[in-house]
Amino acid sequence: MSQFAYPYAFALLFLPFIIRFIFPAVKGLHGDALKVPFISDLERISIKSGSLWNIGSANNEKIFSKFFWLLYLIWFLLVFAAARPQWLGEPVRLKNESRDILLVLDISNSMLTPDFSLNGYQIDRLTALKKAAGEFLKKRSEDRIGLILFGTRAYLQAPLTFDKKSVGEILWSMDAGMAGNSTAIGDAMGLALKTLKDAPNPENKIIILLTDGENNDGSLSLAQVTKLAQDEGIKTYTIGVGSPENMVSSFFGIRLGNQNELDEKGLQELAQATKGTYFRADDTNALQKIYNTIDKMEPTEHDERYVREIKELFYIPLIGAIFLSMGLALVLRRIN
Repeated sequence: MSQFAYPYAFALLFLPFIIRFIFPAVKGLHGDALKVPFISDLERISIKSGSLWNIGSANNEKIFSKFFWLLYLIWFLLVFAAARPQWLGEPVRLKNESRDILLVLDISNSMLTPDFSLNGYQIDRLTALKKAAGEFLKKRSEDRIGLILFGTRAYLQAPLTFDKKSVGEILWSMDAGMAGNSTAIGDAMGLALKTLKDAPNPENKIIILLTDGENNDGSLSLAQVTKLAQDEGIKTYTIGVGSPENMVSSFFGIRLGNQNELDEKGLQELAQATKGTYFRADDTNALQKIYNTIDKMEPTEHDERYVREIKELFYIPLIGAIFLSMGLALVLRRIN
């Protein structure tokens, strides 16, 4: 698509005819001519210097008549260039304001507890987490997502990135126990806060912490990281995973206890202190709904602003006018 930045410049195309109408011809030595006050001075200069422009001569009047349309074409090209022709690219929507979201996920051995179900089949907590978090990733197309996995140690598995595919691949490849058997929630939160603190986005920083246990390892307590998160102003959503009884039926119907008890009070205090929300997920549907709820609570603002690539094309008619002028000058030199 093309356009002109200054389309009103085309009014100048009538300028030569307007000047001819305003300044009527006068009778002179060489017949009808425009009355130009300094024409005699220019004529003397031209004669003395031997210029090809013997202005006012009958010969040049014939030349002017002969090359009138060529001269007007040069004028047309100059006006065309002055109108600034432009090429417009396809409209591109501006990227919306993005959020930096860190998923901090517990992958201790207790996440293998099979107290969740999917389509009538019993699955472990980690599988349910992968499904729910994977769906959440697909919905946050405008955000940068990072991934921290923790157990005894906390690891930044995926830095903040727009590449959701890579984050999803890491998410589905993780296994329980990869980071150790205990649960260092404090250290994982400390790593998350440090990662977001170094991020360039000064606002819209969010942590989603999911665990099925209590902070029983690491150097930082849950109370300490709660204070740090509150001071940094980083909103934290916390998700406690597991059935209310922390019990599960085995394949043979025997009730097996989960030794890692959930610290709901600490997770609630962390969420409340950072203006986030605490959720309890005791089955697959509840976990999926929690991520859907967080997605709605942190909507992506869709402004309908678009930009187009603009390429200036004025130089094309300008170059054409220059070459035509040079060619006309050579022709007149040969004539004279």
